[in-house]
Amino acid sequence: MKIKMLLCLPPVLMLCSCSVEIEKDSSEKWKDEILETEQNFAKMAGEEGISSAFMTYAAEDAVVMRNNKLVIGKKNLAMHFENQPSLVKDESLSWKPDFVDVSASGDLAYTYGHFTYAYTDSTGTKKESSGVFHTVWKRQADGSWRFVWD
Repeated sequence: MKIKMLLCLPPVLMLCSCSVEIEKDSSEKWKDEILETEQNFAKMAGEEGISSAFMTYAAEDAVVMRNNKLVIGKKNLAMHFENQPSLVKDESLSWKPDFVDVSASGDLAYTYGHFTYAYTDSTGTKKESSGVFHTVWKRQADGSWRFVWD
């Protein structure tokens, strides 16, 4: 009996180590997907505007916190952007993740990093603020990533 168990041990260990390698490869692939999504999101914000980018990359059930208030759902997010006063010009938002992690199942991820928001106010004064962002991403049925928290 002990000999049979010893003979079975190497194949079992090989299978376990292969599984760990596959999971590691998948995890790195998913992290790359998130980083590419973040890069495309930021690029769209710069080229097509902040609201357009946020509406494109938001999941239907996305939640954002703005001015210490929650905006829940993509429809409410659209209304939030529509109701913003147009007192600013040359508005820009840039960011880059400093960290990304993905769940073992590959359906949830999160990033954090630094952002810079710049604009020209109604008096012509250039303003800039910066801070830290945190985004939670969820894989959609079509395989794309959309944020569910920002």
